[in-house]
Amino acid sequence: MAEIILSTGRGGTGKSTFATLAARHLSPPMLLIDLDPDESLADMLGFDLAQKGISTISDKLYDILEAGKSGQEDPAVALEKIGSLIETECLYKGDNEIDLIVLGTKLTKGCYCMPDDLLKGVMPIFIDRYANVVIDSPAGLEHLNRKVVSDLDDIFVILDPSSKSLQHIGRIRDLTEELKIKYKNFYLVANYGFDTEQQTYFEDSGQNFLGKIAFDPDVAAYNLSGQSLLKLPESSPASLSVKNILTIANLSR
Repeated sequence: MAEIILSTGRGGTGKSTFATLAARHLSPPMLLIDLDPDESLADMLGFDLAQKGISTISDKLYDILEAGKSGQEDPAVALEKIGSLIETECLYKGDNEIDLIVLGTKLTKGCYCMPDDLLKGVMPIFIDRYANVVIDSPAGLEHLNRKVVSDLDDIFVILDPSSKSLQHIGRIRDLTEELKIKYKNFYLVANYGFDTEQQTYFEDSGQNFLGKIAFDPDVAAYNLSGQSLLKLPESSPASLSVKNILTIANLSR
């Protein structure tokens, strides 16, 4: 059974960066799941979904519904085999035993209910195959309401130095309790914007604060040029700081 890890927090705090750098230091085989509509995780990993003909779950669902409208295929029949379709057409198999599934942008006005439900339905199939599953969540708290995964091992809340991040911690705790989302560990991680005083505040707060993601100019440079963060040098401050955070959480290989 895989260790299921959720990277969450407010928008722009560095959730995707943390998830990608964590992939460098967690034991394979590993599955990353991108729930963020921005779909930035593939770029950070250096995965070219189009080149390998890989669809997002939302795109595949759209294709099924459109085929139904045109009479090419019965949507009900296609949805019955969605598990195999997601595996063959939505699962990107990367190097170093790091795979990726992308939820994608919603196909119609409204919520993500249908693609979420599809992903939720096939999750048990995939979880048994991997040592670690890392979920990169969208900003805010709506993703918790979707309950794509309701039984987590580790929640990593990535923080920026703002009062809203403080409020966000409490809201996540309240919502997981309300929705009966189970987890074993609830960790706080500061992004590089924290100064010494702010970091000390959390270190002394009595909460599970694991440290700070170090500033690394190469992260921004790699993102701008489209290079994979998996190819950052071994000496990368950001990568080393995430490795240290995972080691404290007893997760680093």
